Amino acid sequence: MPAQEVEVKVRIEDAAALARKLSTCGFKLVTRRTHEMNTLYDFAGETLRSRGEVLRIRQYGEKWTVTHKTKGSAGKHKTRIETETTVADGATLAHIFESLGLRPSFRYEKYRAEWGDGEGHVVIDETPIGNIAELEGEPEWIDRVAKQLGVKQSEYITLSYAQMFYAWKEKTGSRAKEMTWKEIAKQ
Repeated sequence: MPAQEVEVKVRIEDAAALARKLSTCGFKLVTRRTHEMNTLYDFAGETLRSRGEVLRIRQYGEKWTVTHKTKGSAGKHKTRIETETTVADGATLAHIFESLGLRPSFRYEKYRAEWGDGEGHVVIDETPIGNIAELEGEPEWIDRVAKQLGVKQSEYITLSYAQMFYAWKEKTGSRAKEMTWKEIAKQ
């Protein structure tokens, strides 16, 4: 069933140092560093993007999920409705999407480690455009954990990975078309 997702991202310099700090703050490692590939889908006229929605197939290690996210709202925290379920075969689902007129619109990859404390999650994402942490939970939990980790609210990022990638491209002048190591290495 749909769930409300509340999160912020923050840039981090040292993923290993953040992992050590999470451990000292009582967080437990939920998922070890695992490769993740994400493909966003949309119709030719970018119908979903124009509505601020996301339709994604994700492969996280051997696990496949399909996710739909609504536009939501971005204040201090990013809030939107997320509907997600596991699927047995992401490649077959991609074929179904394409048969229905959906096309891959953006791909991004990262290595992700997940940490939890029973109330929320902190993930450490190593991406081709830098290391990012995501804090996901209730707004009060996010603010409390951010403070524990030494993160100021002024450092909160509410952009999606696609939006962050396009901002990075503009800043660096990169001609990369997607946020993958292979594509960025071609530059």
